[in-house]
Amino acid sequence: MTTLAGSSRIRKYHLALIGVALLLMLMSLVRIIAGTDDITSSGVIGAALLFSVPIGLAGLGGLWAERAGVVNIGLEGMMVLGTWFAGWAGYQWGPVAALLAGLIAGALGGLLHAIATVTFGVDHIISGVAINLLGPGVTRFLSEVLYKEGSPANQAGAGITTSPPVSGEAWEFSLPLLSDGPDWLGSLEKTHWFLLSDVAGILRGLTHDVNVLVILAVLMLPLTFFVLWRTAFGLRLRSAGENPWAAESLGVNVLRIKYLAVVISGAFAGLGGVFLVFVSDKYVEGQSAGRGFIGLAAMIFGNWRPGGLATGAALFGYADALQLRSQGAVTSFLLFGAILLLIYLIVRARRMLTAGQSAREYTTMAAAAAGMVVLIWLWLTVDKLPNEFVFITPHVLTLLVLLVASQRLRMPKADGVIYRRGEQH
Repeated sequence: MTTLAGSSRIRKYHLALIGVALLLMLMSLVRIIAGTDDITSSGVIGAALLFSVPIGLAGLGGLWAERAGVVNIGLEGMMVLGTWFAGWAGYQWGPVAALLAGLIAGALGGLLHAIATVTFGVDHIISGVAINLLGPGVTRFLSEVLYKEGSPANQAGAGITTSPPVSGEAWEFSLPLLSDGPDWLGSLEKTHWFLLSDVAGILRGLTHDVNVLVILAVLMLPLTFFVLWRTAFGLRLRSAGENPWAAESLGVNVLRIKYLAVVISGAFAGLGGVFLVFVSDKYVEGQSAGRGFIGLAAMIFGNWRPGGLATGAALFGYADALQLRSQGAVTSFLLFGAILLLIYLIVRARRMLTAGQSAREYTTMAAAAAGMVVLIWLWLTVDKLPNEFVFITPHVLTLLVLLVASQRLRMPKADGVIYRRGEQH
């Protein structure tokens, strides 16, 4: 059994690598046909990495909470708390203080959510909504008190909606070998060769001027997988999200596990807020911009697992970066979508030759063919999409991804269930 499981995992890794290679080739083909070099440019990839990190950290927060059976839609409010306290502590004592303050503020938001849901049995959605309202309200009140006109903080360049710049040097560096010395990746990227320049642009974007928090966030993914799926503590935590009463009968302190998971969840959301402050060098009101909600969507897209979460965060971050750095390149994804639909139709047609198709499957294929025609027509006729449509691209992508992902989701069985010790439902 162990050998079969190991070979199954190896096959999945091979399929994932093949899928990444095919995706790169498809993006390179679209880049050449559409003439939009920004699709795989190092600038877009670097921006996508920056946008993906806070989404991924918020998603990790949701993963920890929901694997323990607590729905946490209050990630946005916890992230807002993290941004404000990181900005407040950062301009006074530097980036280390900003990091600690943001983590603690987010963890306190998680603790509040745990008290409401675990101890008092408040509906998880209601508690999360309350925290999302409380976070911006508390931070606005604190800004009006501490950054009012005439205060020392205000004289340092702050206002009601912004903090002074965070003191200290930026925690950025370039990874050795790939970005040190001559910029050979940049030179290769400028050649615009098929596939080679795309790989060079992606590698340069991922390795040049990388923030330390990016490395920390990336390391959190395998660490979370190891803790939750390879340790006894992780087994207890996941059992609390699947069947807390069965876990209780085996001696697991379910209440303590849930508290710890939700506090860690808030700390991850707060860390996402810290990252936003480090990127902009200060706290700005509203800078989370719904990333807590998008992180939750990325977690659901990833089927409550770190690997899928990372894929979802990268997808949303890339869409965000592309629409901000190159609005014209967004139209090239009309062609990208048309090619994907064409591949889907080819695969379905091959299956149709070996097996019968139901009326529903014929309807699906007809809809896919119509969608492909519409996308190609739009790509040929629309030079530049309206700014309003480009702006909502990440949010439309969120809805589409959730619509597709909903067909294969498997959430923890006791996720959102009110737990009472000794009272099995």
